[in-house]
Amino acid sequence: QVQLVESGGGLVQPGGSLRLSCAASGGIYSLNRMGWYRQAPGKQRELVASISSGGSTDYAYSVKGRFTISRDNAENTVYLQMNNVKPEDTAIYYCNFKVTFTTGGRERDYWGPGTQVTVSS
Repeated sequence: QVQLVESGGGLVQPGGSLRLSCAASGGIYSLNRMGWYRQAPGKQRELVASISSGGSTDYAYSVKGRFTISRDNAENTVYLQMNNVKPEDTAIYYCNFKVTFTTGGRERDYWGPGTQVTVSS
C-alpha cells in the first residue's frame, strides 16, 4: 500500500505564502499524475492543481498566477507553492497520486490525509 504524508498547512494571513508538501512512501510503484485538491465546509471538493509525470501542469482558474505545483520524482514528492493567498483559499488540502505498481495492474488512486490551510487576518 502506498502511504502519503502531507505537511506545510497552517494559518497564514491574506497575501502571505504557504508551501504544501506530500510525499509517498515505498519504491515498488511508479507515480503518474499528481495533484492537489481542496474542500471547504459546505463546498464540493475541487481540483486545485495537477502535474503529469512529464511536468505538464493544470490549475483551477481561481488559483492561476498565485499557486505553483511541482514535483520531485527522486523524492516521490509533490509540492504546492501558494502565494498571495486569499480567505477563499481556506480549506482542507488533499494530495492525490495516480500510481502504477511495478508488478503491473491498473492505475490506482491514493489520497493524503488532508492538511488544513486557514487564511485569516
